[in-house]
Amino acid sequence: MSGEMVHVGFGNILAMNRVIAIAAPNSAPTKRTIQEARNKGMLVDMTNGRRTKAVIFIDSGHIVLAALAPETITGRLQVSRGSAVLRPELSDEPE
Repeated sequence: MSGEMVHVGFGNILAMNRVIAIAAPNSAPTKRTIQEARNKGMLVDMTNGRRTKAVIFIDSGHIVLAALAPETITGRLQVSRGSAVLRPELSDEPE
């Protein structure tokens, strides 16, 4: 099983082939999902005490918290692949 490993801050590495989604932690449903994962023991906190900027959903059901913004994490993945970074503010789709 090979996969791309991406640095998500503070010496923490994440296997991107296991990632389902990366979201901002601002919405109430996301906050509720984080609390449920914490209660179930399925939360992995990679923030080193910093403010959470990204919530990463893993295919195993685990939730990973990162102190890097979702755009930064996906940018690092794109750089490792050698392709251009897709920035949401530059896309043609309405938000």
